[in-house]
Amino acid sequence: MIEILDRTQLPRARAAGALVAGILQAARSRCEVGTNLLDVDRWAREMVTEAGARSCYVDYAPSFGRGPFGHHICTSVNDAVLHGLPHDRALADGDLLTLDLAVSLGGVVADSAISFVVGDTEPPGSVALIDVTERALAAGIAAAGPGARIGDISHAIGSVLGGAGYPINTEFGGHGVGSTMHQDPHVPNSGRPGRGYRLRPGLLLALEPWVMADTAELVTDADGWTLRSATGCRTAHSEHTIAITDDGAEVLTLPDGA
Repeated sequence: MIEILDRTQLPRARAAGALVAGILQAARSRCEVGTNLLDVDRWAREMVTEAGARSCYVDYAPSFGRGPFGHHICTSVNDAVLHGLPHDRALADGDLLTLDLAVSLGGVVADSAISFVVGDTEPPGSVALIDVTERALAAGIAAAGPGARIGDISHAIGSVLGGAGYPINTEFGGHGVGSTMHQDPHVPNSGRPGRGYRLRPGLLLALEPWVMADTAELVTDADGWTLRSATGCRTAHSEHTIAITDDGAEVLTLPDGA
């Protein structure tokens, strides 16, 4: 299903996006060496609940997971790139952590992810991984607007990721959002320009470039949820929810001051 929001719903989408951005930044500021992933999940639960919102992950049970997910935020560390199930693990200096949060507020969903290095040590390649996903995300957003096609976004993202020499997996990628978290259209992280669904004002899309340093192959962890690089290499993931408007693409999940 492809859902198109009317103009009265856009303020609610903005509120949901601001909430997601704020929670992610608050959690990031509190993540340090020794922080337990279960504490990160608890912080997310407390902030979502206080805002009168609902995490989209708690009851999430798609065919590819061992559901329901049962937690409020995804916490992916180092070789984990997607759907990281929070568990009893303390963060170490130099860990590359991705936080991914989707929240429903006022009946509208916003979804965003950030990757960053914990502590003072920056292992080789980690900053470059994060940077390329952020640049690819910016390119995808720039390619979005009324009349553009999904393939234009995918091509822009893939050109940055592939141009930097990273393998690209298209099994998981961006997607539509609205009253629910995962909707059509699928937005792969590589594609051909001029192809696919034509974007319309009122469409919400979550764009999410992610990469693994030296492979495009994923493996599923024993928890049935966490997706890791098949080689054990490091990974990174950046995501924003955007709204297609008459004038272009509005980023709903930008943190304050960005």
